[in-house]
Amino acid sequence: MKKPLLLVATLWLASCSTTSDTTVPDASSAAPSPADIFMAALAAHCDRAFAGRIVANTPASTAPDPFDGKALVMHVRGCDEPARELRVPFHVGDDHSRTWVVTRTATGLRLKHDHRHRDGSADVLTMYGGDTASPGEAGRQEFPVDAESVALFRREGSTASVSNTWAMEIVPGKNFVYELSRPDGRLFRVEFDLSTPVAPPPAPWGAAS
Repeated sequence: MKKPLLLVATLWLASCSTTSDTTVPDASSAAPSPADIFMAALAAHCDRAFAGRIVANTPASTAPDPFDGKALVMHVRGCDEPARELRVPFHVGDDHSRTWVVTRTATGLRLKHDHRHRDGSADVLTMYGGDTASPGEAGRQEFPVDAESVALFRREGSTASVSNTWAMEIVPGKNFVYELSRPDGRLFRVEFDLSTPVAPPPAPWGAAS
């Protein structure tokens, strides 16, 4: 897996230039980092959508599960500056409120969750997430919850989320995984099949097009 990922990143990064101190470093100065390779692998799927399925969701909840029986689709878009930022809406049936925002920082990657209402206005719980705390791997990046998000969760009464760690995994052309875990045993994983694109869903709520 590492050789194809490295090749994708090297070819992609060679065509990118640094635009600010929060974007990917100059690719000519060093070998691509795991963060660079991960971003390149995700960007290779720009403008395509893929169906997913839940592969872990524990412990079982007694409340109705919003994902039960719904079509799950990710759509890689927001690719104007793929070395700097990618936006990946996560559609759950007719709910188009969720978008994952992956940004290259000076030290690694940042994941934020952009949640919107149907009219495009921001949800009270939005733009939460975290930054990578280590280089990670080319095929897996982990995002511990950041202080800003902890404060938001506490303010809004979502106390279980203050120990969140999110993760993303990718094997180009094969699968992509989004994961949420907590030390208390909470684990949610949804896996998308990158080998077979599906029809793109509507734009996420709040997007211009």
